[in-house]
Amino acid sequence: MTTVRPFTSKDDIQEQASLWVSKMDRGLSKDEKHQFQEWMKQSDFHRNSVFSLAALWDDLSVLNELSALFPLINTSTRANNSFMKYALAASIAFIMLFASNFYFSDAPFSTIKNDQQFVELKTLQTDVGQQTRFTLTDGSRIKLNTNSLVRVSFSKSQRLLTLVRGEARFDVAKDKSRPFIVNAGKQSFTALGTIFNVQKDTDKEMELVVTEGRVLVTKSNESLTDISKKLTTLSDEQLPGLLVVSGEKSIITASIKPAAQKTSFEQIQRELAWQQGMLVFNGNPLKQALTEVSRYTTAEFEISNPELAKIKVAGYFKANDIDGLLKSLHSNFNINFEKLPNNTIRLTANTSS
Repeated sequence: MTTVRPFTSKDDIQEQASLWVSKMDRGLSKDEKHQFQEWMKQSDFHRNSVFSLAALWDDLSVLNELSALFPLINTSTRANNSFMKYALAASIAFIMLFASNFYFSDAPFSTIKNDQQFVELKTLQTDVGQQTRFTLTDGSRIKLNTNSLVRVSFSKSQRLLTLVRGEARFDVAKDKSRPFIVNAGKQSFTALGTIFNVQKDTDKEMELVVTEGRVLVTKSNESLTDISKKLTTLSDEQLPGLLVVSGEKSIITASIKPAAQKTSFEQIQRELAWQQGMLVFNGNPLKQALTEVSRYTTAEFEISNPELAKIKVAGYFKANDIDGLLKSLHSNFNINFEKLPNNTIRLTANTSS
């Protein structure tokens, strides 16, 4: 089990509180729940910081999680169901009221300090098949791919984002006083004057492509304040983690240590073709290509036999033009398709010719 590291400065505590709220949003594991409870016991300021952020979060799942972990009612008291429901609602409401009075403060009902206030806290998301551009208050631009979700938490001292799911392109506005950090699962990506792309498949598997500047890859549980300080005091060779520069990518998995790979311009263009609404295949097996296409549709593909799944496909396709892809497969590879009632598309080899 990971040891809970004490955070003594208020900036560190607020930063860690933001990370815990983000983790609660995607769901805490059993070990993480224990670590979180131990962390919350360290001081009132630890608890107040979490409650404050949770009250501002636009998803009730976080407040529900807090209510379950830190009930404000005596759970040993026997009560009827209607009372318990009322108590749960009251505990959530109390958390929000409690948070409003303790917003980033270690004293009750103290005034809010400007340098501790969050200046931007929002959720950006897209539906399946949708791609959307967003501009943040600092001038940074984000383009979200299909079925993606990013949490934005900007303060006076840092710009923290969490890629909850999907894929995003970050075009970062320069601001040396506020590091731009993207957390995705177990990894953290710190921008150093950068345009970069992150695709998150799972909490432990993702891909980073840097098209401009540099990105520092570290573990998401490292102190953001410590990373920020090191960026200004250490050379590139001394920086903690992996430094990925323009024209490189890093494939991150649970079993392989992250490494930077030099990538050709053509390969980067293929991998980032989604930003122009296109998908590019260059001799990919049909099964692999359809896995990528599946990200842009609610339909599921069913391939009739293993040999068909191995057929190599190549070409440019509109990301959400499923009918165009199916027609191309039929005309170029003699593959028949059938749309079934359960939103499944069955592909079979045409044996009639």
